Amino acid sequence: MLNSHNYNPDVLTCLANLSSDEVFTPPQLVNQLLDLLPKEIWSDKNARFLDPVCKSGVFLREIAKRLMAGLEKQIPNQQKRANHIFQNQLFGIAITELTSLLSRRSVYCSKTANGKYSVCDSFDQPQGNIRFERIEHTWENGKCVFCGASQQEYDRGDELETHAYQLIHTENPEEIFNMKFDVIVGNPPYQMSDGGFGRSASPIYQNFVHQAKKLGPRFLTMVIPSRWFAGGKGLNDFRKEMLNDERIRKIVDFEDANECFPGVDIAGGICYFLWERDSSGPCEVVSMHNGSEAVSTRALNEFKTFIRHSQAVPIIRKVLAQKEKGMNAQVSSAKPFGLRTFARPSKSGDLLLRWNGGEGPYERKKVTIGNEMIDEWKVITSKVSYDHAGLPDKNGMRRVFSIVDVLPPGTICTETYLVVGCCKNETLAKNLACYLRTRFVRFLVAQLAFSQDIFKEKFLFVPVLDIATEWTDELLYKRYGFNNEEIAFIESKIRPMEVVSE
Repeated sequence: MLNSHNYNPDVLTCLANLSSDEVFTPPQLVNQLLDLLPKEIWSDKNARFLDPVCKSGVFLREIAKRLMAGLEKQIPNQQKRANHIFQNQLFGIAITELTSLLSRRSVYCSKTANGKYSVCDSFDQPQGNIRFERIEHTWENGKCVFCGASQQEYDRGDELETHAYQLIHTENPEEIFNMKFDVIVGNPPYQMSDGGFGRSASPIYQNFVHQAKKLGPRFLTMVIPSRWFAGGKGLNDFRKEMLNDERIRKIVDFEDANECFPGVDIAGGICYFLWERDSSGPCEVVSMHNGSEAVSTRALNEFKTFIRHSQAVPIIRKVLAQKEKGMNAQVSSAKPFGLRTFARPSKSGDLLLRWNGGEGPYERKKVTIGNEMIDEWKVITSKVSYDHAGLPDKNGMRRVFSIVDVLPPGTICTETYLVVGCCKNETLAKNLACYLRTRFVRFLVAQLAFSQDIFKEKFLFVPVLDIATEWTDELLYKRYGFNNEEIAFIESKIRPMEVVSE
């Protein structure tokens, strides 16, 4: 049993996060990233390491521990070894003034690098190699040209942080330290308010990856949200770049971010990757869930989006091999009849409006788009996924659709729903609804749905089939030639869905 008198907890495992976008990295996760690097780098006294997004200093602290052990034979004197490592090998850029102080305290054991209690006695100035410089955003049309931040939100006085992160607010990041780095590591901020409707925010972590690559390190490893795999606002170019970069040698993906960051809700999960400047080829993909892992080696660009689960790849291959039209071509836009979520029934009208609180009359003349669907039988599903933030339950299973229902002619809906398809009669509509409820369809949608919302693009892998047939999973498994292992995987990921609407 652990002796409580001898227990010395690591304070960096106990810090509360700044926000869900600026998350302190647990030491255990940091060491998983560092384990991706070649072992010989820890005995290379010329190797330089940069954390361009220091928050707690934990990356540099753990690197220092490894270098202190790895360089012991080359530099036997402990103080000389420490001085060499901290002054010549470890560098950081803090994201705020507060985190610069915290990082120096973690790395140098002193809030000033040249303080009395600093583990390095060769610095002559207080910042050491962990820098913080207040940077201002560059505004154009109400947004920052570098990060897209909202001027209304972040154009602040001197008493508040600007959150204009130095690495991504410069055209040439090499000018910051004027040197080359062998390794760049970190956990960048994930998003910034962009001034859109409600709590609208745009991802910014991709900018840190771009800038880090500009520095030309031998190795780059970062923790970033996994939403870039198949979605995310403004991430299309980043996704294309990542999928076609053969220097990405490993991706470790956590479908549930709580496995990395306990208590932190990050839609779509979290991943970390290793990029090697001087190596290329297929990528090793590790999918993590509840402590178990599935490993495969594959080309990242086989599909236009990244397939999270390696076991899903052969299933998708078999479906796409039939060269059938994808259902994304027939699913409606986000507002099938041009009506926002807050649209409500009228006092009278010749149509019936379905909204998230029920149904009521609506005037046909008020409908501006989707008129061709009004007098058809329609199959709808909720735009909001049943699964919170697209996450599986504790058993690793998802339901995907909140509802699947049939609307008769003369019934329309708000943007709460998507119209998945229109049919000439009720029988065909019911068959289409049965098709959508199959585990087969929901599994294929789930491969692209990493957030709360479901859009037409998420139906890319779902084939359009003849709905004169009442499709079941058994018929679909047979049609596409799935083996027992593939069927078991689908059914381990997707819950049954009851027939009745909710």
